[in-house]
Amino acid sequence: MTGTDALLRRPIGSGSRKVRVLVVDDSAMARKSIIDALSKDLSIEVVGSAPDPYVARDMILALDPDVVTLDLEMPRMDGLTFLKILQEHHPVPVIVISSLTQTGSARALEALAAGAIDVMGKPDGSQSIGEMARHLAHLVRAAAKSHRSTLPAATALQAPNVQRPARAYSARKLIVLGASTGGVEALKYLLPHLPEGLPPIVVVQHIPPNFSRTMAQHLDELCAFPVREAEDGEELTGNTCLIAPGNQHLALVASARGYRVRLTQSPPVHHCRPAVDILFRSAAELAGRDAVAALLTGMGVDGARGLLALRSAGARTLAQDEHSSVVFGMPQAAINMGAAEQVLPLSHMPHAIVQALAC
Repeated sequence: MTGTDALLRRPIGSGSRKVRVLVVDDSAMARKSIIDALSKDLSIEVVGSAPDPYVARDMILALDPDVVTLDLEMPRMDGLTFLKILQEHHPVPVIVISSLTQTGSARALEALAAGAIDVMGKPDGSQSIGEMARHLAHLVRAAAKSHRSTLPAATALQAPNVQRPARAYSARKLIVLGASTGGVEALKYLLPHLPEGLPPIVVVQHIPPNFSRTMAQHLDELCAFPVREAEDGEELTGNTCLIAPGNQHLALVASARGYRVRLTQSPPVHHCRPAVDILFRSAAELAGRDAVAALLTGMGVDGARGLLALRSAGARTLAQDEHSSVVFGMPQAAINMGAAEQVLPLSHMPHAIVQALAC
């Protein structure tokens, strides 16, 4: 892209009350669908659309959008390459809108690692227009409030640095984690820094179907213990992490050995499915003081009341601090309710979780 490095250095600023969005997609039909969806939200203004990164480059400089929605598969230059150029020379919050295929999911996760704020699957008929519009608007508002985490990405690939526990835990011990915007990268840091030998770990991350499976597979390669997407009815076992599938709530139910998974497609909670509150409330009811919970970066309030229920039940509760959060919405809501026993930077979470299990 000739001249891009020099052109994309102007800092972003927003003097408008509305969130100003540029839509980048090579499909005219996709651009229209995204524009129509965002136009339903009075707090958002679509300031333009571009069919490829070359046109987008000039429009970004001319229009100074607050958020860009970006397709990954485009002619002349792919979206991932353009994203990397943007993040290096003109950092603007980017929402990736990608296909729901396995390949699309892998590329979307690569985009998150390259600096995208969040990812959304392209409509495939499983969502109503209204649901799609609400979800996309939620992601755009979150992106507009985001800031870059100061956590070095390379540290996510280091070996776990918390000492392996010297003793076995009871079958009732449990770790539950919840996250949204910025959470995929936060989990890529947190989970690989936890040692082997811990109680079951259950994670709800707001992420579309298929993306959750790809995320679990990637985390499995990084962690000292198995990580996989949860299946309905399966028993929780120690030294294993389960990820809630996209578009399915995950609750825990009692079993003879401890806990098992229940997946449902009941209505969204806080416009989210899976919802952190569903997991956290079930953990509060079943595990109580034997649970350790952490609420990580994310937009909105999902998980705050569930974390409060956990603390009220005697669980140890942690919330990510503002400085290390990409979006401080969910942790802040929990902190304001008095739900968080400790407020910590992400880098302190692995040690704090292991310490909390000993109490």
